[in-house]
Amino acid sequence: MKKVFIALSLCLLLTTTKAQEKIDRKAVVTRHNVNITKIDTLGSLSVGNGTFAYTVDATGLQTFPDYYQAGVPLGTQSEWGWNAVPNTENYTIEETLKDFDQNGRKVSYSVQQKSPEHAVKAVEYFRANAHRLQLGNLGFEFYKKDGTLAKPSDIKNIKQTLNVWTGEIESNFTFEGIPVKVWTASHQEKDVIGVRVVSDLIKKGQLKIRVRIPFPTMKWGDNGNLWKANFAHTSTLSNNGKNEAIIAHKMDSITYNIGLKWKGNAAIAQKEAHYFLLAPSKNSTFEFSCQFAPAHKGKMNIPDVTAVQSSSIAGWEKFWKSGGAVDFSQCTDSRAFELERRVILSQYLTKLQCTGNEPPQETGLTYNSWYGKPHLEMHWWHGVHFPLWGRTNLLEKSLPWYEKVYENAKKIAERQGFEGVRWQKMTDPDGNESPSSVGALLIWQQPHFITYAELMYRDHKDKATLDLYKKRVFATADFMASFAYFDKEKKRYILGPGVIPAQERFKAAETFNPTYELAYWNWALNTALEWKKRLGEPEVAKWKDVVAQLSKLPVQENVYLATESATDSYTNPEYKTDHPSVFGTYGMLPETTLLDKKIMRNTFDLIWKTWSWNETWGWDFPMTAMTAARLGMPEKAVDALFMKVQKNTYLVNGHNYQEDRLPIYLPGNGGVLTTVAMMCAGWDGTTEKNPGFPKDGTWNVRWEGLEKMF
Repeated sequence: MKKVFIALSLCLLLTTTKAQEKIDRKAVVTRHNVNITKIDTLGSLSVGNGTFAYTVDATGLQTFPDYYQAGVPLGTQSEWGWNAVPNTENYTIEETLKDFDQNGRKVSYSVQQKSPEHAVKAVEYFRANAHRLQLGNLGFEFYKKDGTLAKPSDIKNIKQTLNVWTGEIESNFTFEGIPVKVWTASHQEKDVIGVRVVSDLIKKGQLKIRVRIPFPTMKWGDNGNLWKANFAHTSTLSNNGKNEAIIAHKMDSITYNIGLKWKGNAAIAQKEAHYFLLAPSKNSTFEFSCQFAPAHKGKMNIPDVTAVQSSSIAGWEKFWKSGGAVDFSQCTDSRAFELERRVILSQYLTKLQCTGNEPPQETGLTYNSWYGKPHLEMHWWHGVHFPLWGRTNLLEKSLPWYEKVYENAKKIAERQGFEGVRWQKMTDPDGNESPSSVGALLIWQQPHFITYAELMYRDHKDKATLDLYKKRVFATADFMASFAYFDKEKKRYILGPGVIPAQERFKAAETFNPTYELAYWNWALNTALEWKKRLGEPEVAKWKDVVAQLSKLPVQENVYLATESATDSYTNPEYKTDHPSVFGTYGMLPETTLLDKKIMRNTFDLIWKTWSWNETWGWDFPMTAMTAARLGMPEKAVDALFMKVQKNTYLVNGHNYQEDRLPIYLPGNGGVLTTVAMMCAGWDGTTEKNPGFPKDGTWNVRWEGLEKMF
């Protein structure tokens, strides 16, 4: 009997030890290192630090920007790199305003205009200014033996690897039969690239380093390859000591420096305007670093390549060893490895592109979309996953920006006759409005700040956190309560008309009571009331009254409508496209007092079967999965993540591909991370392990360090 007891004890000990075994994070991460074996315009790779990113082609630098513009462009961007052309025509934001009838009064919105001509041009000016800059193109120039420049087809035998664990790219290839080895990385505290090149092409004089500064397009997109333009910009080369040079680039509203520091024999010269060549010689090895910095920062102290490498390795290892980790290696479902790949590469990309001091744009720091401007409704998808993965600080970095733009948000609310602050939609670093016939009338970004503040409080539950965020939380709630209109006849508060839902398919003048927004109003105002209670402050009667008398979620034939005003939500083909945002009601949001889960289940089934999924966007699939998980349908949750739709494509580099003009879309990556965290750790009220994954034995998901969602 004693022997049996000892054997059972040993077995229990071994089982417990195995259950508590920590995930080998390095093994999980590095099995998803990215490997490129050809010139692939959708396979561009990036290095960066959260506020700066540098994207390369198969050569390890930005050698073929014109060729790659049709795929993932070869961008160099920093969050400080903004420019605005002078307002010589004295355009005013007032020229962009249009009044909408909103429950018996006129409310002005900054929208796109058709006439008069000056107003049309005013809209164009404020949409394009300020615009984010492509700071510079840093690439190779390879010269054939006949003196002509190399084309992409001349690069052979490509073997390129992104080490995701350390943030280093190693690129191997041949040019005219001669091997070339390139190492590339980014400093984690400065906007600096380090490069090391080994090739006999150097001493043959067939390899040079090109620095070329593109002009801003001032259009919707900017791929960083507009070389000729009629702008009065200057680029001036000067020496900065031995083996160093500075290129000063002066533009309309910004002057910045590009600093080069190299080890070995080299000479730098200007080839033409905004075009410089660094020519190494004598040896087969050459290394250099390149720093981008605003001129007002003063004299540059450029780190060398060794310092860049040390910073990259240390910074990325610190990131991967912090917060949560998920291991799918014990799953037998054939989709598990691909989901793990998306999770790892999405962590890499969102850390690299979305952890600055401002909300990021949808294409991060790679290239411009919407003039490089952030969309505040998308900040939820860019950042909510960080606290769920135990990295609250990475979202927290961007929250002081809302204090910076607070007065501008307050002015918008005041102009429209509302209380509190109306957070911007499409904006710039200073919180200025960008005219938009859709964006100006969206409201689902309004409660987001309460979400962020609540996530901060859940991470550190103290009075200091409440005091830090209460001003913005309460001003947000003040706007929300004043925006809700009390219909005396029906004795309820309504949202709209004069509103466009997250599903951007409805006319503002006709639309009222969108389902997701009603639920979000309910949750956010209740949360603001809870903040008052935590602080021991008197509750706000108006907030409480709006919560108590807010319209019910609109129902027809036992399913939730997209909006109360759209009784043809599921019969009009146009209304079965774009975001199925009704899922946000019980996916992005927890169960509210307005929700009927049976009706939501009916709604889910109808949308799942009849939606035009080809006409959706990258974050719709994670959102659908979140709703399925909360409804107790884990099989559907996994199926949603793997729906075979173009905009649910994840490229070899991990980017969420949408279409030609949006080959990368970071809200999709953030959505994957938020959803997987919820499917593993659950949400408030869940007690089972991995509630979002099927219980058929094929999804034995191991994880650590994740936090529950609301």
